[in-house]
Amino acid sequence: MISLRGISKAYTMGDSTVWALKNVDLDIHKGDFVAVMGASGSGKSTLMNILGCLDVPTSGVYNLDGVEVQKLKRDELAVLRNRKLGFVFQSFNLLSRTAAIENVELPMLYNHTVSPKQSHERALAALDAVGLKDRAHHYSNQLSGGQQQRVAIARSIVNDPVLILADEPTGNLDTHTSVEVMAVFQGLNNRGITVILVTHETDIAQYTKRNVVFRDGEILSDSLVATPRNAAQELTVIKARS
Repeated sequence: MISLRGISKAYTMGDSTVWALKNVDLDIHKGDFVAVMGASGSGKSTLMNILGCLDVPTSGVYNLDGVEVQKLKRDELAVLRNRKLGFVFQSFNLLSRTAAIENVELPMLYNHTVSPKQSHERALAALDAVGLKDRAHHYSNQLSGGQQQRVAIARSIVNDPVLILADEPTGNLDTHTSVEVMAVFQGLNNRGITVILVTHETDIAQYTKRNVVFRDGEILSDSLVATPRNAAQELTVIKARS
C-alpha cells in the first residue's frame, strides 16, 4: 500500500541545512498496524506529514495505493487526502458547538459523490463502528475525552479510507481511556483498515503489530510485535474488577 524509496527531507535554518529524514526506505502493507516511535526530533512527525500528503520530500519517491504522490497536482492531492486518508490527532480537532454526527459528516462536505442522505447514513454507521451511535446528537463538550477521540476516529473512517494516520491519539487521555481508544483501532484494523500511529508511549505501541523506531531521521529498527496486547480483553478485565 505504501512504498517509500530514498525519502529525504531537508529544512533550511539560516545558513544551515537540517535533515529531518535521511534516505528512508519503508513499505507498509494493507492490513498493517504500525507504531512509529522515536524521540523528539527523530523524524517521525515529518514522516507522518509526508505520508499524509501535507508535506513533500526533498528527494525520493512516495507511492500510495499505486499512485506516485509527487506527480499529483494540488487539487489531485486534496482529493487523495479526502478519499484515501483518515486523520486522527492528539487534540481531537472537533467543532465544540457541533453535534457528533455533524463533526463526522465534515469530510463528506468535500466529497461531491455523496448525497446528504448518504452522508448522514455513513456518519451514523461510522459512529456505530466506534460504539457511539447513541451519542450522535451530543455536542463535543457533552462528551468525555475518550468519546471525543472516538468521534474523531469515526470522522477519519467515514470516507472509507485505505489508511488511517493517527498522531499521538492517546496523548491527552488517561490509561483506561487510552485502552478504550486502542480497542477501537484494533477493531478497525481487524476489519482490514491499515493504521499508522505515532506514539512516544512504549505500552501503547504494544497494541500494534509492528514497531518502527526512528532516530536522527533514519530508521533505527523495524520489528514485529510478537504478541500484541488485546485491548478488548483488557477492558473486560478492568470492568470485572470495578
